[in-house]
Amino acid sequence: MSRVCTVNGTRTRVGNSIARRGLAKHRGGVGLKTTGITRRKFKPNLHWKRIWVPELNRFVRVRLTARAMKTIAKNGAFQVLLKAGLVKPPKAKKKTKTGEGTGPAN
Repeated sequence: MSRVCTVNGTRTRVGNSIARRGLAKHRGGVGLKTTGITRRKFKPNLHWKRIWVPELNRFVRVRLTARAMKTIAKNGAFQVLLKAGLVKPPKAKKKTKTGEGTGPAN
């Protein structure tokens, strides 16, 4: 399984770790010198969460970053999960005409 947030799509990114030595010029040195560059990964802060969605009257299990949890706390679970395509809007109940199909036939 890939490390991806289901709400905002945050995934692992790559970058560099730069090792430097020396004293900065503004501190009286001759400047910082780069002594090594190493590739590294920036991994998202992912968590599995069961979120209660009152509009659907059920729990939804999603893999979220801490940032997405803050978004859900601010905007509401249903709105955020609907925008991410993780839930569908609830179906409207069909209205029946009064007197039809209910009770014994006269």
